[in-house]
Amino acid sequence: MAFPDWPLSNGSLNPHGWLTNVAMFAEHSHRLSVSVLSAATLALAVWISRSEERRWLRRLAWFAFGLVLVQAVVGGLRVLLNPDQVAPMDTSVGELLAMLHACLAQLFVCALFAIATACSRGWMEHPSPVRSGLRRMGVACCILLFAQLAIAAVMRHSNAGLAIPTFPWSGPGHALLPAAWDFRVAIHFAHRAMAVIITVALVGFAAGIWRDRGATLGMRCGASALVSLLALQILLGATIIRTARDPGITTAHVIVGALTLATAFWLTWRAHRDAFEATVRA
Repeated sequence: MAFPDWPLSNGSLNPHGWLTNVAMFAEHSHRLSVSVLSAATLALAVWISRSEERRWLRRLAWFAFGLVLVQAVVGGLRVLLNPDQVAPMDTSVGELLAMLHACLAQLFVCALFAIATACSRGWMEHPSPVRSGLRRMGVACCILLFAQLAIAAVMRHSNAGLAIPTFPWSGPGHALLPAAWDFRVAIHFAHRAMAVIITVALVGFAAGIWRDRGATLGMRCGASALVSLLALQILLGATIIRTARDPGITTAHVIVGALTLATAFWLTWRAHRDAFEATVRA
């Protein structure tokens, strides 16, 4: 919200002072990067349409391009509709769209990972005959992570990041549950509870990959990276509370969360390689 207008910034493509004002620089560079990303995704979709025989991959490339356009429009509406209030939820239309904007960004990242993986030599030359149970576990992990990122988006845009100011306990005297509840406390507690569930799920998923004889070396390395990202994410989450939401730590937490989802999605997508290719060729 450094600029009240969109698609221009203060009515200009090059607003005065944006290189020296931190907030203006962050927002305007974000808008410029969207333009570059949209053009790059369009080029990718055109290239795949002309060079790729797999119909499903051509469709996926155009889906990614459509998604980045929707993401840009939602981002713009977030700015334009921010003054409109939603009284029953004590928030604005813009804040609700910001939550959607955050979730669409994660979906776009997964789409790009799917395209890049399907174009890789490893996908085309190295099968991965992993167990069906492992594939289902990967899907469950991706759903849990996406839900967690959606909860995090709601928490972040509801200013609930410090609704429970202690960690790992939720109240004085090593209490597991908060002493008082409201929406912000509830969404913050849901974020912590989901983190516990995800920790168990991701460790189990990684262990399954390590044990599965059909998993490739790259998948085993990816499983190790997944567990490492999980540990780092937990550490960053605790540090956010202890530093009262230091901006650098909070930003790192968001980035590592996206990387964790992307890694889990890549492992799941790679695990489905044989079953997926068999289905589309049938």
